[in-house]
Amino acid sequence: MKKLKILFLSIITAFSILSCSTVPLTGRSQLNLIPANEMLSLSYQQYDEFLNENKVSKDAKNTAMVKRVGTNIQHAVEEYLAQNNLSNRLEGYKWEFNLVEDEQVNAWCMPGGKVVVYTGILPVTKNEIGLAVVLGHEIAHAIAEHGNERMSQGLIQQLGGAALSVALRDKPQLTQDLFLTAYGVGSTVGILAYSRTQESEADHLGLIFMAMAGYNPGEAVNFWQRMAEINKGQKPPEFLSTHPSDETRINDIKKWLPDALKYYKK
Repeated sequence: MKKLKILFLSIITAFSILSCSTVPLTGRSQLNLIPANEMLSLSYQQYDEFLNENKVSKDAKNTAMVKRVGTNIQHAVEEYLAQNNLSNRLEGYKWEFNLVEDEQVNAWCMPGGKVVVYTGILPVTKNEIGLAVVLGHEIAHAIAEHGNERMSQGLIQQLGGAALSVALRDKPQLTQDLFLTAYGVGSTVGILAYSRTQESEADHLGLIFMAMAGYNPGEAVNFWQRMAEINKGQKPPEFLSTHPSDETRINDIKKWLPDALKYYKK
């Protein structure tokens, strides 16, 4: 048993050495076991399935807003990564923005720029700037490859670090569930969750993206205050949660605003 434990730890260490990447802005090292092309392939498949199984909104006005704001954030991301010699992170991206009829207060972005906004979040965003906060944050998760990081952790925990192709072959349902929960798709609480560090990285990067897209990053404070009102009495204390408390998140955003405002294109 001891030898097996040592072997397992050695394998994980080897994975860590061979599969580390760096998060833009923060420089944090992360473990990503899954090649980008495999993540993109799975993303496009799951995105199409999701759209086929859910009701895409026919609200022309709000759909146009989602696509407009999404495209603006997309261009900001492309510019930011080009300025930092990171454009290779967008190889294979096929951006797409859709509004889906669902009461959940939710939105997400899969690898390759596959974005869904749920109609249930629009009363909280209220306008284009509020929506830019959400899309900047969710797209930042994808750019920082947080989903790959979380799914890699899930593959280690559930399947001993199996390659994605092997995992899909041997346990396709579990693997697909890992992917969907890694990207916050649906309402079911998955076995994975964004860590406080990942949430903070997405908040910080998201502020920069929305600012470069021409949206006042200061409005992020107002959006998260509205979210805090919705969350009252529904969230565990911060020390029991993988997410920052609403108060911590808002204070951090205020701290990052001077930096984000340097990118603001009025």
